[in-house]
Amino acid sequence: MVRCVSMAINHYLFNMERKRIIIAIDGFSSTGKSTMAKALARRIGYAYIDTGAMYRAVTLYCLENGLVNDDGTIKEEELVARLGDIKITFGVDAATGQSQTYLNGRCVECEIRDMRVSAVVSQVAKIPAVRRALVAQQQAMGREKGIVMDGRDIGTVVFPEAEMKVYVTASAETRARRRYDELVAKGDTAVTYEEVLHNVTERDRIDTTRAESPLRKADDAYTLDNSHMTIEEQDRWLMDLYDQITRG
Repeated sequence: MVRCVSMAINHYLFNMERKRIIIAIDGFSSTGKSTMAKALARRIGYAYIDTGAMYRAVTLYCLENGLVNDDGTIKEEELVARLGDIKITFGVDAATGQSQTYLNGRCVECEIRDMRVSAVVSQVAKIPAVRRALVAQQQAMGREKGIVMDGRDIGTVVFPEAEMKVYVTASAETRARRRYDELVAKGDTAVTYEEVLHNVTERDRIDTTRAESPLRKADDAYTLDNSHMTIEEQDRWLMDLYDQITRG
């Protein structure tokens, strides 16, 4: 309890003389957007919203409710008709302090990171009705500012007025290696690096060419290529940019 109070005081003092802003972090899959966004939010005392987790949760719903065809496409009309039945919320794990994603009241944080979800999520994310529904929720979350949100279209569609925009990139091979190592560390020994690389490149293709809110760099976004950066270096880069924008 004492530690929590101390952290809250530190966050208040840290931001006391700074304007509250919206921080939008966009970029390709497996660039570590969520990890860096979470770390930045904790450090500056902002709320963190993982929009990718929202699309993954909808994808998991599709997989569990027979809305995915054998070829990996989505039964779009059926999904759109059921959007009202899908409730996505976020909570904090009391033991770890980490953000958790809930689908209709059930924690699905681990399940939505599975390769079967990764293989289909871009198909779900390109459906206009799904994007419109989730974008509306995301915009509502950011009305009071003081948030860090990551995804594919945060700086271009969700919050084009965001004061700090970052576009994260890295080579497909680097991203696939990171994702593969992460899956193996979690005990998924059946997946191969080649499968992960194919998934990464295919998601890149779908994300950048879809008609509805394609992945692109906002004109006023700062590019962060973390192909050869350590986690400490990228965190310092983000903090320096935050300092520059909020104190400028």
